[in-house]
Amino acid sequence: MHSPTIEILFIADIVGKPGYDIVAKYIKDFKRKHHINLTIANGENSASGKGITPKIAYSFFDIGIDIITSGNHIWDKRQSVDLLEDDPRILRPMNYPPECPGHGSTIFETMENDRIGIINLQGRSFMYPIDCPFRSADTEVQRMNEQGISLILIDFHAEATAEKMALGWYLDGRINAVIGTHTHVQTADERILPHGTAYITDVGMTGPIYSVIGMDIETAIHRFRTQLPIYYKMADGESMFCGVIVSIDRDSGKTKSISRFQVLM
Repeated sequence: MHSPTIEILFIADIVGKPGYDIVAKYIKDFKRKHHINLTIANGENSASGKGITPKIAYSFFDIGIDIITSGNHIWDKRQSVDLLEDDPRILRPMNYPPECPGHGSTIFETMENDRIGIINLQGRSFMYPIDCPFRSADTEVQRMNEQGISLILIDFHAEATAEKMALGWYLDGRINAVIGTHTHVQTADERILPHGTAYITDVGMTGPIYSVIGMDIETAIHRFRTQLPIYYKMADGESMFCGVIVSIDRDSGKTKSISRFQVLM
């Protein structure tokens, strides 16, 4: 008998090996406890803080992640280009020009035959001046609707809080969830918007607690004090596992709740 709800786990930006290790430790029991049907993780910082490699991507799939989303750092490892072309489970932001390699969206079918659309977008405020995420969202949501896909979640990888909020309000009632990523700082504003879309400005980070958004503290301080382009290095030590669970009513397709979490190693 099917559960009355679809449970989607979205894991906050996984940073380096510390992020992978804590996910690998908890994901199996976490998914069982919360009856998860679909697991999405932002993996653009998984290769020592910048980019992703095929080895890392497939290790994510091996531990139970279904879809990997990304952002501006997806291009930082040369090996990711073929990966993006070959595997539709690994997304890059859809609003990069169409000549860029890879896929900006995918459709996932759960074991219970629910079809869920996942769209990856990137903001433009304080980031690269790429195509408009609002217009890209319009086009792709309409395309998915025409294919019979009514359950849709967006990873919006953006710097500016206002831009993320604006997209949430813009899409309210048209999709199930807008999940913000990129800043690595979890916000406490998770909610269901008036017309039914789940929203959070940023899910945070899965990686080292004692760090500057995952990077070594002293190195980060030195960069800010001197403005020298010193190479960032990964922090180590205790880690946190952050994200949200989005619950959708299976019969109506309406989003019921969004719950954020932090698990410390």
